[in-house]
Amino acid sequence: MKKSNETDDLNETIALLEYRQKQELRILKEQFEVTYDSLKPLNIIKKAFNDMTTSSELKGNLINNVIGMSTGYLTKKLLLGSSHNPFKRILGNVLQFVITNVVTKHTDAGKPAELLE
Repeated sequence: MKKSNETDDLNETIALLEYRQKQELRILKEQFEVTYDSLKPLNIIKKAFNDMTTSSELKGNLINNVIGMSTGYLTKKLLLGSSHNPFKRILGNVLQFVITNVVTKHTDAGKPAELLE
């Protein structure tokens, strides 16, 4: 009778291992689908864009850059207008570059300008 118990135990262990194997295969397939979906180029771009838009530091940097570029462009247009003189155009571009850099480096989106100094 001992043999039948060992056989029954062995059959039960085999059944449990087969069930475990099926469950692990199902989990592996689900993980494969998730990984495959996350590696699609469109989803990578979406995730990167989402990370960029939710980062408060990046938002602050973006706002600072937009303010600096706008200030540089407007200063160039106000001081030089739309000149056809090549010297004035080069001077205007240099002026725009300098003003853009100065404003971008000294702009803090969360603080008023008088607190920056």
